[in-house]
Amino acid sequence: MSKPIRSMLFVPADSERKLAKAAGLAADALIFDLEDAVMPANKPAARVLLAAVLREYDGVSQAWVRVNDLASGELLSDLGVVATPGVVGLVLPKIRGPEDIEIVSHYLDAAEALRGLPPGSLRIMAVCTETPAAVLRMGEIARRPHPRLAGLIWGGEDLSAALGAGVPRAADGRWLPVYEHARTQCLLAAHALDVEAIDTVYVDIRNAEGCARNAQAARYDGFTGKIAVHPDQVSIINAAFTPSAAEIEYAQRVVAAFESGAGAVSLDGKMLDMPHLKSARRVLGL
Repeated sequence: MSKPIRSMLFVPADSERKLAKAAGLAADALIFDLEDAVMPANKPAARVLLAAVLREYDGVSQAWVRVNDLASGELLSDLGVVATPGVVGLVLPKIRGPEDIEIVSHYLDAAEALRGLPPGSLRIMAVCTETPAAVLRMGEIARRPHPRLAGLIWGGEDLSAALGAGVPRAADGRWLPVYEHARTQCLLAAHALDVEAIDTVYVDIRNAEGCARNAQAARYDGFTGKIAVHPDQVSIINAAFTPSAAEIEYAQRVVAAFESGAGAVSLDGKMLDMPHLKSARRVLGL
């Protein structure tokens, strides 16, 4: 991707009202959802509706489709919707390991050929923490880069359900240890693969201040973007993942301090070396 994705907003694929609003939203990417947002009996109709919307879609946000997982029996039908001109790719849920990404990539080879799309043009965002197997095999995922892979997304609710566990957060909103471990594994694997690292949802849609703190913490930890579940969260997340004027000014000063060619410099009474320069360049790149 030429530009990092700060915000990805879920849009239920079976809601005509929400689909109609989608083109005017300011998210960097829209995830048109054929999976959890659609009841099983409604999936065929949702595909028909979404296919019609995507054929006419002209919004500024990237268009992605969350498909059903490999074990669902629904995935091949979903790919007929994904293989639409203008769609960037699919969000692949509940992977169990790197082989799931490879299998779906082969399916996309066929879908592109059938629809006359450029080979390799459809990308994959994999949700890599929804099954215990995927969390345990994160090292394998990190060691098997794939040209279609655009990013890794993490989430705690599906993992909690898979474990038969309770609420994955403590009373103060912090993730419990198992889920914090999964979050960290996703973050490290994404950076090992040099792909987008997308943080999970902030579920309290009425708490704008909490969403801002949560998104800022995710960016501080190294995530490149975050999932939104309500349009009101999009501007909050975009702001959190956009460098402030003060950050940009400081990054410019760091870069200028290294123009002498020295490998270590002093700025504002602090010693800086190459990691600081890399960080500054990344801020300016955003």
